[in-house]
Amino acid sequence: MVHHQHQPLDRIFGALTDPTRRALLARLAESDGLTVSELARPLPMSLPAVMKHLDVLEGAGLVARQKTGRTVTCRLVAAPLEDAMTWLQRYARFWEESLDRLAAALERKL
Repeated sequence: MVHHQHQPLDRIFGALTDPTRRALLARLAESDGLTVSELARPLPMSLPAVMKHLDVLEGAGLVARQKTGRTVTCRLVAAPLEDAMTWLQRYARFWEESLDRLAAALERKL
């Protein structure tokens, strides 16, 4: 059973599972905002397919879209990624402790 408090994280991690969506976020992270056409240009897929990926990213709160006339500009919203990083930090501590124990064991053997 999924708890209500985890739903935003579920959407964030779900959005990040797709390499196309990660590529879109990476491009947006390098800019102040790109139009949907600019985002779609280098991708080997149709504009409607790119729009579906942007829908998922927007649903996860990772992308904001602004329409000016017929042009839609997208920008990265990084705040939800901070929530994901906070969640992941708990496990980073586990791996750091495990690596510290391994390093100590190796030093004892030398």
